[in-house]
Parts: sequence; structure tokens; C-alpha cells
Amino acid sequence: MIPLVQELAADHIPVAVTCRVLNLPRSTYYEAIGREPSTRSVADQELTMSIVAVHQDSRGTYGAPRVHAELRLGLGIRCGRKRVARLMRAAGLPGVCHQHRYRHRPQPATHEDLVKRDFTATGPNRVWFTDITQHRAADGWVYCCAVVDAYSRRVVGWSIADHIRSQLVVDALEMARWQRPPSPGTVVHADRGSQYTSWVFGRRLRQAGLLGSMGRVASSVDNALIESFWSTMHRELFDRQPWSSKVELASAIFEWIEGWYNPRRRHQPGQPVPTRVRNPSHDHAHRGMITTPTLSGKPGQAPAVLTDGGGVARAQNDAHERLGTV
Repeated sequence: MIPLVQELAADHIPVAVTCRVLNLPRSTYYEAIGREPSTRSVADQELTMSIVAVHQDSRGTYGAPRVHAELRLGLGIRCGRKRVARLMRAAGLPGVCHQHRYRHRPQPATHEDLVKRDFTATGPNRVWFTDITQHRAADGWVYCCAVVDAYSRRVVGWSIADHIRSQLVVDALEMARWQRPPSPGTVVHADRGSQYTSWVFGRRLRQAGLLGSMGRVASSVDNALIESFWSTMHRELFDRQPWSSKVELASAIFEWIEGWYNPRRRHQPGQPVPTRVRNPSHDHAHRGMITTPTLSGKPGQAPAVLTDGGGVARAQNDAHERLGTV
């Protein structure tokens, strides 16, 4: 309390008033400021000078552990590390450490969690799950957004691009609506990514009468159904070979979804393939028939998947040729 009384006295606050408030006898205060420095204080002052010298020699980078090591091993001064740390704090000598970067705070949830980790549905187009994945080709990243039906596990909508803007998820949702016109009240479950909390995505949900649903932050379990789908895609497609270009990778994604996963792959023993699950709203979509629209809205063609500025790079024609044999 003695330093506090001294600071207040320097601000022209009477010592008697301060001592009375702090319940400190004035005689104790005057005795403390009048006595000679103790042996410990003198030793601390001398050690502080050595600490300052070591800190300056380290270009201001050493913290208490390294300063302590230099004092003991380099200068032969016996002292404790905590004492060095105390004196460095008193002298205002910080060491250099990793700066805490700004931690990104996710956008607040725009929808409640309507799924509650229940990944089943009583029929088609009752619950959709959507998410984004990415994979690197030799000339850059390729991003894929998918919409999976919880009942049939069919990919009802997808989009591929070399960007991760909100338009990526909007295109996938529009494709799902084109292929499987949902009835009002269909739940669309996603994570809290900025693409799904964007105004344009929420507006498309409202226009279609769909119910948005969002899981918790940093919890992949809340979206486990589509996370399982991404795991399958990475295991069966992405990780099996290197990809020389974004167009090659995008063509392979298109072929894998529409040529294998949707029409032919049996997800679990004893379950029908997704295209054999009857969809009352689309009885005209025959089994094995590719009716996938491109981003330009034309069905049955290899999609215009990659955008770069104002240009459009089409998927390779061999992907469409392979699909024609399915």
C-alpha cells in the first residue's frame, strides 16, 4: 500500500486522508519511505541491470526462461527463474512469442437445428443435407457443393466451381429443386458456413417454402450424413490418383456422381440404389436415365463447371461420352 499512498500524494491527495481510508498508520508510511533500502532491494536492482543487458543483447526477444539460462550459464549469476520473471515484469521487459491471431467468429445461426442428429426420413424430399468439400488439382482448387436426400441418399443437387462464394450453394439448391421439386416444409440442413448464412441462400429457401436448419459450430456430427458422403467421395475418387487440372477433376466429379454414385452404387447391402427409390413427384425420371441439368439449365449435358472471371470452361467431352454408356 506504500506505493499507492505515494502515487496519491503525487496527485496532491493528502497523506493523512489516504492513510485514514486505507487504515494505514501514518508513522508506518513515513518510516517506510525514510528507511534505507534493504539488502534484497539492492540485490534486485543489481540483478535488474544484468537482466536488462541480457534482454538487449537478445534483440529484445528473450523471455524469462532464456534470460534466466543466460544469467546462470553465461554470466554465472545464481538466481531463480521466478525471480527473473518478477523483475522483468517490473521493468517492463517482455519476450517475443507467437501473437494470438484474430479468431474468426462464425456467423450466428440463421435457423434452428430441426434435425437434432436424426438422419432418417419417412419419404423422399422430407429432409435434405448440404455441404461443401474441396480438393486440389495441379493448377488450383476445385470446390463441390452437394445436396443429399436423407431418404434415398441420392445426390439430388450439386455444383462444381473454382470459387467458394454463395453462388456455389445456391446453384446446388436450384438443381435439387429442378430435379426433385420439394413440397413446402422440406428441411434443408447445413452447417454455419458463411455461404449458408448468406442473405441470398436464405432468400432462395424462403421463396421455395423450404425450412432451413443448422447445426452447432465446429460439430461435424450434426451434419454426419453428408460428411459420410464426402468421406466416400474422397476415398473412392479423390485420393486414388493425382489430378493434372481443375477441368479433369471437375469432369471426374461429374462422372462419379451421375455415372456411378446415383444410378449404380449400392450404399449398404440389402438397400436399393438411389435411383430405384421411387419419387412420387418425378415418376417420369426413369431408372438409369441421366437427367442432370447443367448450371445453364440444359439437361443431359456435361456441365459448365468452372468459372474464371467472365469466362466458362466446360468439362471434358469424354466425361459425357462415358455417361452415355451407363
